Amino acid sequence: MASSSDPTLERLANSVLQPGFEGTTAPDWLRRKIAEGLGSVVLFARNIETPEQVAALTASLRAENPDLIVGIDEEAGDVTRLEAWTGSSRPGNLALGAVDDIDLTERVAHDIGRDLHAAGVSLNFAPSADVNSNPLNPVIGVRSFGARTDLVSRHTAAWIRGLQEAGVAACAKHFPGHGDTVVDSHYGLPQVTGSAEEIALTALPPFIAAMEAGVRAVMTAHLVAPAYDPDLPATLSHRILVELLRGELDFDGLLVTDGIEMGAVTDRYGIDGATVKAVAGGVDAVCVGGESAEEATVDLLTTALVKAVLDGTLPEERLVEASRRVTEFARWSGERSRAVARALERSDIGLVAARRAVLVRHRPGTTPVTLPLTGAPHVVELSPTMNLAVDGHTPWGVADPLRDLRPGTTSVRLTEPELTHTTDVLTEAALTPATGRDLVVVVRDAARHRWMTDTLTRLLRSRPDALVVEMGVPAGDALGAAHLITHGATRVSGIAAAELLAGAGA
Repeated sequence: MASSSDPTLERLANSVLQPGFEGTTAPDWLRRKIAEGLGSVVLFARNIETPEQVAALTASLRAENPDLIVGIDEEAGDVTRLEAWTGSSRPGNLALGAVDDIDLTERVAHDIGRDLHAAGVSLNFAPSADVNSNPLNPVIGVRSFGARTDLVSRHTAAWIRGLQEAGVAACAKHFPGHGDTVVDSHYGLPQVTGSAEEIALTALPPFIAAMEAGVRAVMTAHLVAPAYDPDLPATLSHRILVELLRGELDFDGLLVTDGIEMGAVTDRYGIDGATVKAVAGGVDAVCVGGESAEEATVDLLTTALVKAVLDGTLPEERLVEASRRVTEFARWSGERSRAVARALERSDIGLVAARRAVLVRHRPGTTPVTLPLTGAPHVVELSPTMNLAVDGHTPWGVADPLRDLRPGTTSVRLTEPELTHTTDVLTEAALTPATGRDLVVVVRDAARHRWMTDTLTRLLRSRPDALVVEMGVPAGDALGAAHLITHGATRVSGIAAAELLAGAGA
């Protein structure tokens, strides 16, 4: 029996971890862990300043291991890491699904892949293959291509083809489908209540399409699907990961966890217990470090995995199998990345796609408003608290790009606490500055936020001529004198909406 300090076991344990870290240069502890067998690292917005800096960072990490897996969560759209400080230059999945042009989707994904490849990234935790069948979903929403299984399936496949042609491996998520949920897995444990037959018809086809498109990695979901396993979340479930995904669906690629420190699994099992159960259940790589990004966390998880092998909780052959899959994936992704020539030129495909995704609707029975606006408007942006998948610092909205196009535009951004605790805020900040001017009200997933729909109703009662821009998942009838739907809150989505309002752009 191996000892508790067995270097072979420790190396195996290191190889299945995918940690994040702090800083824009590689810390000494991370270099040391790579030398000790760490097979992957994950980049977050905190690690990114410029494309050149990221490329230098990844090159320094690969000095220890040329096939090191460098992962990132670059969905584009609302979930961006490379462009977290400026806003994404490409629209997200819902906008692409709204256009429903698979060639456009493939081109956008290829454009993302070029940037990632140039930055030294080899694995992208995207696309979301979730069918957003529940419009009140708090964590998927605009990250999904839409609410129809066939649409999500074909765009998932196109996105994967485009990304991987640029030399970056894709990862379809979140298996077996996070679309029909009402709980954010960062904080609680969602449940999918459909039968196995319903899930097979609605949620699984996009993952099958992903495999047919050549995807080599799948990310698990932190949710319970009682139709398959009434007890364990999918990330920890042998029935879902091995019997369903590997057995029935015949997937033999890399299986990665969603962030293992998320409340859905750590609240029940602790971060170390969840890690052990995930690997025992069939996962190959454990993603960690979105919030717990220090050496102590890696040490804790390595120790937990080694201890679990020694006490029989985790069969050693299962850890060996997981490590083998990580190594095989690292070799494949490394060779693929090196085989693709670097292409640093940028294209405008993101803005082209964002423009095509904007939909203008009018209330039935009313005279359609004439666009563009004739003067500089006042813009009121109602800002919700975003889930942890979306970087809270990423710019969004219509006011800034509209100000560039229409000098003199004024704006205010309001949050729920401000509206709850300040009785005259709507008059002072929204209505009074708009006197004699066009009023543009910008919302983001209004249907999911009662305070936002109530505020919008009050504004439209006072100003029925206001124009409404929805930058989240659209729901319900057209609102205001005109209702613009961008299908996402990316930087280019805001530009595209501003161009329509101001009469600029192509």
